[in-house]
Amino acid sequence: MTTLRFLGAAGTVSGSRHLLEHDGQRILVDCGLFQGEKRLRERNWDRFPVPADTIDAVVLTHGHIDHSGWLPRLTRDGFRGPILTSRATADLLGLLLYDSAKCQGEDADYANRKGFSKHQPALPLYDERDVERTLRLVKPLDRETWFAPAKGCRARFHDAGHMLGSSFVEVECSGVGLPLRLVFSGDVGRYDAPLYNDPVPPPPCDILVCESTYGDRDHPASRPLDELEAVTKEAIQRGGMMLVASFAIGRCQQLVYLLRTLMAAGRLPEIPVWVDSPMAVEATEVFRRHVEEHDFTEARMQGVSDSMASPWVRMAKTAEESKAINAHDGAGIVIASSGMMNGGRILHHLARRLPDPRTTVLVAGFQAIGTRGRALVDGAQFLQIHGRDVPVRAAVRRVDALSGHGDRKEIGRWLSTMPPPRRVFLVHGEPPAARGMADHLRTTLGWNATIPAIGDSFDLTTT
Repeated sequence: MTTLRFLGAAGTVSGSRHLLEHDGQRILVDCGLFQGEKRLRERNWDRFPVPADTIDAVVLTHGHIDHSGWLPRLTRDGFRGPILTSRATADLLGLLLYDSAKCQGEDADYANRKGFSKHQPALPLYDERDVERTLRLVKPLDRETWFAPAKGCRARFHDAGHMLGSSFVEVECSGVGLPLRLVFSGDVGRYDAPLYNDPVPPPPCDILVCESTYGDRDHPASRPLDELEAVTKEAIQRGGMMLVASFAIGRCQQLVYLLRTLMAAGRLPEIPVWVDSPMAVEATEVFRRHVEEHDFTEARMQGVSDSMASPWVRMAKTAEESKAINAHDGAGIVIASSGMMNGGRILHHLARRLPDPRTTVLVAGFQAIGTRGRALVDGAQFLQIHGRDVPVRAAVRRVDALSGHGDRKEIGRWLSTMPPPRRVFLVHGEPPAARGMADHLRTTLGWNATIPAIGDSFDLTTT
């Protein structure tokens, strides 16, 4: 018997956790942290639906926290199997998980000092010791090479084009009346995205589990260099800082790459650029070690030989270096995490500079409902940061060209080369997006799709 249970990223875009059970073996595809609204964040404290020590392996599509961030908690609760992922993801995972543990610890400490938590004392979900135990279980693997996560199953990774190391997973289960082939999309990137290769075509499968983050919309036609040039010039003319809330891994390197390309080509003046994230600084070195995964088309078109070089980019590793940015008055760019403004150093910059009408806040990625980033995009007049309401007088701008997720048409394009699966499940999308993706697949490919809820389980041998 083969079953699939959706334990996260169903009806929401975070907490990716898909449990595949085959002949008594359990494989967890992704183990993400819930983010966004309080009702979702509280799920991070729920006991896992099956005992952690009964899971045979975790197969990890990529390192983003909404796909990997619950791994240390799973390990704390008793998981001891391998965590199987691509080599680049394995190199990045420690940076992401240690940062997650640090941010949670700092937020808990701050809440205890200021007394605005209802929990006494406020505690982190996990700590650095849990991360250390987790990293000992990570097994890096080559893409396009079969491996066995559990008895009776084999799997392999394919480039998903979403971030460094990101993959979608092909799984084949053997047995009576089988094989049964499944594809888990993870997060699928965009075509012609800066710095990343296009997602490779998916193989034929019986069961498809596909993301739907932007399933109800299409990104506007875009030229990333042109869009970033325009919004940065406007920010410079305004005379203040441009604050960019960014994932420290992936989006930050894209932004540095594009900004340095524009400055080196003379399309933007040389102004200070700070990368205010120790993790982002270390991640850039990992990017350099995996140049085979990069696409430098934009730089080549501008005649720039190495736009990942950063002699003009100021790296703020320590808290003192981060605080020193406060002294800057005038045009400049700060790239800091977290990407949805849920925590991290970006909050301190926002608290200081949101009331200044010279400030520009650049939103360069998806913002989930319930996050501060989403509130800004939706026109919030105040933003609650560390227990107080900060007035928003800054200009808020978006650059959708840097979204890491394929839109409705791009996901449809990605799937159009494969024969119809027997069953399609749409995950990692808010309800309107998932319904939009289902409608698009029905009208363009003639496929029917199921939109599961968290906790739903399906017998795959009878579908």
